[in-house]
Amino acid sequence: MERLNSTAGALLGFLRNGPRSGYDLVAEAERTIGAFWTVTRSQVYRELDDLERRSLIERGELGQRRRQPFRITEAGQRAFREWVNTDPEPENLRIPLLLRLTFADEVEPDRLRAILASHRAVHARRLADYLRLDQELAIAGLPPGHRLPLAFGIAYETAAL
Repeated sequence: MERLNSTAGALLGFLRNGPRSGYDLVAEAERTIGAFWTVTRSQVYRELDDLERRSLIERGELGQRRRQPFRITEAGQRAFREWVNTDPEPENLRIPLLLRLTFADEVEPDRLRAILASHRAVHARRLADYLRLDQELAIAGLPPGHRLPLAFGIAYETAAL
């Protein structure tokens, strides 16, 4: 069987919780992994077509607002387990601020201060959101080990600030 890419693996992971439309999958990806994994709407639909071609998911009946749910098949469950148990690919770190700062000698000082202030505000907002969510999940009883991506987000935003 051909290996899953990370986006396809994530989509299968989301479908383990029940049928979802492409629209629902995009929203879930943005909500749960969007801070560290970018998935575009077009990627999701392209991957869904490929996963269906490979018999890893099946289309359901057209529902409300012409949304079509997809459900994971047994083969999809096996492919997901195989994918999630492999070594992840190396990170591909892209930080637009650091790219700009590489050429900071060409940025007007007032503009540079504005860029840095805007950057700081974004990261402060994200950190506050992550800390609030972490507290909510801790109160709900989710153990720290299940909140590792959130802990990474907190550490990253703290470092960025």
